[in-house]
Amino acid sequence: MTVQPPKFATFGCRLNAYETEAMKDLATQAGLSGAVIVNTCAVTSEAVRKARQEIRRLRRENPDARLIVTGCAAQTEPETFATMPEVDLVIGNTEKMQPETWARLSPDFIGQTERVQVDDIMSVTETAGHLIDGFGTRSRAYVQVQNGCDHRCTFCIIPYGRGNSRSVPAGVVVDQIKRLVDSGYNEVVLTGVDLTSWGADLPAAPKLGDLVMRILRLVPDLPRLRISSIDSIEVDENLMQAIATEPRLMPHLHLSLQHGDDLILKRMKRRHLRDDAIRFTEEALSLRPEMTFGADIIAGFPTETEAHFRNSLRLVEECSLTWLHVFPYSPRPGTPAARMPQVRGPAIKERAARLRAAGDARVMGHLQRQVGLTHRVLLENPHMGRTEQFTEVAFDSPQPEGRIVSAMITGVRDTQLLARV
Repeated sequence: MTVQPPKFATFGCRLNAYETEAMKDLATQAGLSGAVIVNTCAVTSEAVRKARQEIRRLRRENPDARLIVTGCAAQTEPETFATMPEVDLVIGNTEKMQPETWARLSPDFIGQTERVQVDDIMSVTETAGHLIDGFGTRSRAYVQVQNGCDHRCTFCIIPYGRGNSRSVPAGVVVDQIKRLVDSGYNEVVLTGVDLTSWGADLPAAPKLGDLVMRILRLVPDLPRLRISSIDSIEVDENLMQAIATEPRLMPHLHLSLQHGDDLILKRMKRRHLRDDAIRFTEEALSLRPEMTFGADIIAGFPTETEAHFRNSLRLVEECSLTWLHVFPYSPRPGTPAARMPQVRGPAIKERAARLRAAGDARVMGHLQRQVGLTHRVLLENPHMGRTEQFTEVAFDSPQPEGRIVSAMITGVRDTQLLARV
């Protein structure tokens, strides 16, 4: 019998993509054949709709395959997928990372009777033991150090898909990064659902800054360490110290800001106010002038007026934001915000467009300021790499993939810098 490797479709965040790579290993080790696995996202209703659409398409293209649905949307609303005739099996976020789950499915689901395997994720107290080495490009690897979230923002369903916050012990993280460096990776990115909560559940409750300093101290051959999205109100003293003194910690931070108006932030149940965000970015820039910031901002949150929205628009300048992820608000069933007075759809769309335009202007200003400077660029492929600030750089002549090269910035094309070595 011909063995057909499982096919995967992944939606949502970098952590989901990381977990898909882990599932590929688990499914391969279990000998799973002739299956299609869809790793879903639950962050918006639109994300769930797209997953359902993709499931129908995959069933049409793979009529004889066993179709498995997992991920955050499968965790939060398993019945949505269990009632789809295209779906054979629904498994939860905890189950998808357990070797025994995949072992039970092979070969060809013999003995499989339970169509929905989704347990209470709030009872999970540990991170998955299965870690992978080398997810990402040949130059950059992603390491999951944290999962879940203890906070309950009124717009967010993710804690119910991921469970409460739990951390990977520092020693495990360091050992994995050492293996990645030995394998030739020049950059490692720390990822998690609520990264700045790392350590709260570990003995002595270390902070993210402690982990960063430990990695840089114990893995001296790691050229570049990068942090993914953080909550600036939770940034600790050691992380600020690392920003100020550690050139191997990349000067780019993506901030979970969500809004620029204090009343809306309170209705979101965020833990910071606009002045907190401004104060953090000003302090970080004073410690590291080349620092750049990205941010998540929601347009059209329930009860948002034009005056509230203008505070978000002003925050783009006041926090020196460069890379914006703009989310037009859509109600997520099961969240408190879905029961609040909603902003009309056309207004949401128009405000999101204004935020994106402000972000585009900031990006162009950033790019123009780089012309004439020399940057150290990590090559993701022979013709494209990224600066330490995560700006894309295009090369006319091929460069060694995975290497870090010094390059003079000669111009700008669309959202890329142009460079010569």
